[in-house]
Amino acid sequence: MLSRLMSGSSRSLEREYSCTVRLLDDSEYTCTIQRDAKGQYLFDLLCHHLNLLEKDYFGIRFVDPDKQRHWLEFTKSVVKQLRSQPPFTMCFRVKFYPADPAALKEEITRYLVFLQIKRDLYHGRLLCKTSDAALLAAYILQAEIGDYDPGKHPEGYSSKFQFFPKHSEKLERKIAEIHKTELSGQTPATSELNFLRKAQTLETYGVDPHPCKDVSGNAAFLAFTPFGFVVLQGNKRVHFIKWNEVTKLKFEGKTFYLYEKKIILTYFAPTPEACKHLWKCGIENQAFYKLEKSSQVRTVSSSNLFFKGSRFRYSGRVAKEVMESSAKIKREPPEIHRAGMVPSRSCPSITHGPRLSSVPRTRRRAVHISIMEGLESLRDSAHSTPVRSSSHGDTFLPHVRSSRADSNERVAVIADEAYSPADSVLPTPVAEHSLELMLLSRQINGATCSIEEEKESEASTPTAAEVEALGAELRALCQGHGRPEEEQAMVCLQNPFSGEPAH
Repeated sequence: MLSRLMSGSSRSLEREYSCTVRLLDDSEYTCTIQRDAKGQYLFDLLCHHLNLLEKDYFGIRFVDPDKQRHWLEFTKSVVKQLRSQPPFTMCFRVKFYPADPAALKEEITRYLVFLQIKRDLYHGRLLCKTSDAALLAAYILQAEIGDYDPGKHPEGYSSKFQFFPKHSEKLERKIAEIHKTELSGQTPATSELNFLRKAQTLETYGVDPHPCKDVSGNAAFLAFTPFGFVVLQGNKRVHFIKWNEVTKLKFEGKTFYLYEKKIILTYFAPTPEACKHLWKCGIENQAFYKLEKSSQVRTVSSSNLFFKGSRFRYSGRVAKEVMESSAKIKREPPEIHRAGMVPSRSCPSITHGPRLSSVPRTRRRAVHISIMEGLESLRDSAHSTPVRSSSHGDTFLPHVRSSRADSNERVAVIADEAYSPADSVLPTPVAEHSLELMLLSRQINGATCSIEEEKESEASTPTAAEVEALGAELRALCQGHGRPEEEQAMVCLQNPFSGEPAH
């Protein structure tokens, strides 16, 4: 009898799993779910915790054991989708960017979207001119530290915080100037609203990049936005197709097809799994933004023959229905606990990391930033603008030369080096040494940043001795993590586009 009770208790425990979800402010929500719990149950728990009613814009993202990203499907079992060993770790993120974020009904919703876009800016997904970058960063400063106070904010105070993958002294001065002279008196809510209005006007607003190659083998990034399908290549947007002009999306193996009224666009994803994820994201985005009501949603096949290939159906409400529902919300605005401008748990002050002693501290290249500092700065989990040290110079990554010379302002560029999802889209943590290796690989290969600013001196190019020193650091790091050096080096030096879905 006792053994039967113990056996039943054991089976009951096996049906319960611990889940940790990282939120947009970098806090964590932990709960226990049953083995057969659907994604909708976990999502509803999160939204109740956040006091969020306009929840249709958000989703839960996870990475499977093969390092492929996914959005949690609400109609399916959480445990079966993750296919990994508990405890489970996921991330709460914006899935469908509002076409007009300033029109969101509740301040709590706008605040969460603000946190997401601030994250996009920090990780290089939201690209802009230097003047726009300065204004966005000034809004963040005003929202998080309030009015400029000469007693609290000494000269160069804006240089202590990291808004972008890299800064320049000129940009930092511009940020401080706007914060001091133009934004005084704005409340956090007002600054966040102005931030959203500005961000919405940028070409890469809402972009969640999927790395692909075109038929000529050129690297490209495919993305779905509130306004349509975009292809980013080199330093420009090469295709933009409005949602009402997209007639069909399908995939076969690694090949993704988008049908427009007059053309068919063909791209190749790194893996079949990545291609399927791209296709599903396209189906969901098109349904959300294009359809008038959710009753119009149909099951879609990935093949020309309905009984072949993968089938998928979007299960949520569409944008028009969400807006109509939001207009009916009548409650006292929930209290918002904003994160202060302090180092976060996983993106603390980058002064905490050790330096590479063999590299001069005066260098303006990213080689003077240590592996651990890069790890802390690149991790996709900063809830507030991370503090940085002015002694690090003004860049995180080297500059990209712009091909546009018709303006005094440099324009942000998108290139496979500058805009790599391997550095910017990872929502779920991987082993720390893997991120260290990834950063070091990009430093050795001279990877570029996503915001281009003032000219850089020729002295910024690392010498052969410095590269050799970094190589020695890599070998030492590889040996220190218990894996064969050859295996670690392969992880480190692989092309970010090679199909290893780090994000």
